[in-house]
Amino acid sequence: MALNRWLAATCVALASLLAVPVARSQSTDALLNLPDDPATLQQSSPSSASPAAAPANSGVTAPSSSSTQTAASQTAEDDERKKAEEQLKEQERQRVFGVMATFNTTTNKDALPLSPGQKYQLFFKSATDPWPFVLTVFSAGIDQAENSFPAYGQGVEGYAKRYGAGYADYFTGNFFGNAVLTSWWHEDPRYFQKGTGSGFSRFMWAAGSTVWCKRDNGTWGPNYANVVGNLIGAAISNVYYPQSDRTFGGTIERGFSVSAQGIVGAEVIEFWPDMVRHHRRKQAEKLARQEAQRDVQSTSQPAPQTAPQTPHQNP
Repeated sequence: MALNRWLAATCVALASLLAVPVARSQSTDALLNLPDDPATLQQSSPSSASPAAAPANSGVTAPSSSSTQTAASQTAEDDERKKAEEQLKEQERQRVFGVMATFNTTTNKDALPLSPGQKYQLFFKSATDPWPFVLTVFSAGIDQAENSFPAYGQGVEGYAKRYGAGYADYFTGNFFGNAVLTSWWHEDPRYFQKGTGSGFSRFMWAAGSTVWCKRDNGTWGPNYANVVGNLIGAAISNVYYPQSDRTFGGTIERGFSVSAQGIVGAEVIEFWPDMVRHHRRKQAEKLARQEAQRDVQSTSQPAPQTAPQTPHQNP
């Protein structure tokens, strides 16, 4: 039931987005134009890098090689952190059709890993964006229409309870799945968009992202943070859900339903650039046909005939 509710809410929200004029849609390159390679350190010339020899009786000691290596390592870490911060800021401007936030997405397969602080920053940015609030409006409305969680009742009060529960589910699941556990287990909370290959391979790539993720060390492995985080969020939801829904089976169902919802979101993110390109191509073809019809009409119409002038005769 929960999966159907969120799937329907997503479909309704996306259907409303498709009505937005094409001029408001952003190209994939502009949205996800992240740098491909981390910044490289500038190496100084040997003459400037090597410390000058101190006079024998000057009392000045040349810096040791260990301290130089430590300083160079610290500089490299600082540069990498700044580069990751720049990439994160680019991601936080990404949207589908200018509305749906896709902050947890990147097309840069070599994107630098995020620090724990950056993972919390990404979570907070996503959780406070208007998009999850808008999506919860649709999901709460569907729950109200289906009379899900009957103990909440109907009317404004029932809708408010369903809305609060829906957003709380989103917040707690993402807090643990994208911030706490990803920092603890060194997993990357982002979806790495494939963008190339056959449609089936891209479909399976997006579907597998719910249970398979990239790690901070560059390897790939099981997405423990996402699955366990959703189960933790479902367990916490027993605090505010009606007593009749606080069952073990209901908790497990809600947890895995949220994981399944992640598959739907990943599929939308993976294929929405193709939908944008298809929509733009159709619009361009339509405009070209209209322009051709106007040209044909203008050339097929005969030139206006002027009446012959009679010569003026003097009396």
